[in-house]
Amino acid sequence: MKYLKLFRYQNLIFVILTQVFLRYFLFEPFGITITLSDFGYALLVFATVCLTAAGNVINDIYDVETDQINKPEHVLVGKSISEQSAYTLFIILNVIAVGIGFYLSNIIGKPGFSALFISISAILYIYASYLKRTVLVGNLVISLLVAFVIIVVAIYDLMPAITPQNKAVQTLIFGLMLDYAVFAFAVNLIREMVKDQQDVKGDHNSGIQTLPIILGKTRTNKVIFSVTALLIIGLIYYLYTYMFQNQVAVLYVLFLILGPLLYVLIKIWNADTKHDYRKLSGILKLVMLFGVISMAFYQFML
Repeated sequence: MKYLKLFRYQNLIFVILTQVFLRYFLFEPFGITITLSDFGYALLVFATVCLTAAGNVINDIYDVETDQINKPEHVLVGKSISEQSAYTLFIILNVIAVGIGFYLSNIIGKPGFSALFISISAILYIYASYLKRTVLVGNLVISLLVAFVIIVVAIYDLMPAITPQNKAVQTLIFGLMLDYAVFAFAVNLIREMVKDQQDVKGDHNSGIQTLPIILGKTRTNKVIFSVTALLIIGLIYYLYTYMFQNQVAVLYVLFLILGPLLYVLIKIWNADTKHDYRKLSGILKLVMLFGVISMAFYQFML
C-alpha cells in the first residue's frame, strides 16, 4: 500500500479513466479510424501511467523537506521507503515507459515519436529538481504534462490514421481532444496555484519561489480569481456554441462543471486558511473528473 501511495494511485486511476473515455466514448461511437490495436492501446495507457507514477515518485523525493512541514503524516520517502528505493523505482518506471514508447512508435511507423516519451521523462526530473522552484513556470509545466495525457492519445492513435477520405471526421475529433487538453491544462493550473497557497509555509522554508511567496496570499487569490473567471467565460461560450441544443449536456455542464467553478470563484476571493485551499483543491479535482465524464455526451450531439 505504501508504494501505491507513493505512486499517487488516485492520479493513476484518473489517467486510465481519461484515456479509456477517449477511446471508447469519443472514438468508437463515431467510427473513428484508429492506429493501435486494443493491446497496443493498453500499452499506451500503461506507459502513460508509468510516466505519471515516475513523476510522483521523483516529486516526493525532492519534496521531503517541504512535506515534513506541510503534510508530515504523508511523508513516505526517508521513512517507510528509502530514498535509494524511490530513485530505483523512478528509473524502472521511466525505462518501462520509454521502452513501450519506442515499441509503439515503431509499430505505427513513426520511430521519431519515441523522443516524446524520452522528453517527458527528462522534463519530470527537471521539474522536480529545478522548475518547481521557479515561480509559475513549475505550475505551467505540470499543467502541460496533465494535458499530455490527452495529447499522447491523439499523437499515437488518431493522427497516424488520418487519410484524405477520413480527414474531416478525424480532424473534428482531434479538435475536441485539443479542447479537452486546454480544459485540463486550465483547471490544473488553477489547482496548482491553489495548492501553492495551501503549502506556502513549507515552500517558503524550502526556498521554493511560488506566487504566494512573491505576491502574497491576497494578490495570489486575485490571480486565481482572474484565471478562474476566464475559464468560466470560455466554458460558457463553448456551451452556447457547441452544446446548447442538448439539454442534458447543458444541465450537466451547468451543475457539475460551471457550478463548482463558480463556487471556487466566489470562495477564492476571501480564502485564507489551509482548510479553505484544501477544500477548493478537492472541488477542482472533481471538476476535472466531471470534465472527463462529459466525453460520453458527444455521441448524442454530433
